[in-house]
Amino acid sequence: MAEIRIEGVSKVFGDTYAVRNANLTIHDQEFLVLLGPSGCGKTTLLRAVAGLGMADAGQVLIGGRDVTYLPPGERKISMVFQSYAIFPHMTVRDNIGFGLRMSKTSKTEIKRRVDEAAELLHIEDLLERRPADMSGGQRQRVAVARALAMQAEVLLMDEPLSNLDALLRLEMRAELKRLLREVKATTIYVTHDQIEALSMGDRIAVMRDGVIQQCDEPATVYSEPVNQFVGSFIGNPPMNFIDGVLRRVDTGLVAEVGDGFQIPATSEVPDELMPRVDAPIRLGIRAESMVTSAEPAEGAIEVVISVVEPLGAQNLLTIDLGDNRLKVSTHPSFDVRPGQTVWLQLPAEQIRWIDPADELVLGTGAR
Repeated sequence: MAEIRIEGVSKVFGDTYAVRNANLTIHDQEFLVLLGPSGCGKTTLLRAVAGLGMADAGQVLIGGRDVTYLPPGERKISMVFQSYAIFPHMTVRDNIGFGLRMSKTSKTEIKRRVDEAAELLHIEDLLERRPADMSGGQRQRVAVARALAMQAEVLLMDEPLSNLDALLRLEMRAELKRLLREVKATTIYVTHDQIEALSMGDRIAVMRDGVIQQCDEPATVYSEPVNQFVGSFIGNPPMNFIDGVLRRVDTGLVAEVGDGFQIPATSEVPDELMPRVDAPIRLGIRAESMVTSAEPAEGAIEVVISVVEPLGAQNLLTIDLGDNRLKVSTHPSFDVRPGQTVWLQLPAEQIRWIDPADELVLGTGAR
């Protein structure tokens, strides 16, 4: 078993917390993604697990064993870095087998493992080449193969695809997902790319300013963010946020936005909203969750399109609602132009109700 437990881990540089009281369990054979913007602490947390930067507080346990103060060589891990970190004077075969030679593995076993890792990464025909004769994608495959050849139960990956171009990243994402399913290693994968996180991870832990904001399955993090930061960081385009005032009317609670337009909550109103009547409220809704029509519809808001961005699989409309600027996704067959009037519906069950003071999600229109 290679479960990883991070318990109360903190790391401080001067007066700044790079990681603050992180608590996280990565289950045996799970693929967990640490996601966040640059400087949020995700690589620092990964280094604490790897032993490359000791935690100032808390514990790291791998397979039930406390490794908090053990050097990397005694943690039974493999790591893939953002830079390829392969030796230019060695062949691919020698690069993949380097760690095995350092650990005094027999020549026969080294050859078997190198051949096996090369086959998994589809680089069998490159084994006698040197890095200078290969593309960036091929070098990254060598770096991954070297980590896999160690057959460690824990694999740590720090932005391994960030140096590749967009098309190659797309290819390598699928390859890595397939590969890690086959090798069944417990994996922590660091990235700032939310598309990588959503498409690859079993779970995503979103970090901000050294603090883990939310950890859950990708679909849950996307559709049910716990706060405004997570909603704005996950998704392309990010979640829309609409400022208004919470009002009580004859039909129940509504959010009054724009020029007095009222967006109702559903019958099952989050309890947290009840004491907030006549106070500012913020609504969060995804671009694809809104319904746009060319004709008036019941409960729809009349709006004017500012910008139309054709993106192939969708059209992205920019619409102003009062002081709020929204991004709305429509089917490419919805033929509209800037300056045209359309009608916008915001389904109550798709809305997240947010406290503007602390940016925490209070609930949804329908629980």
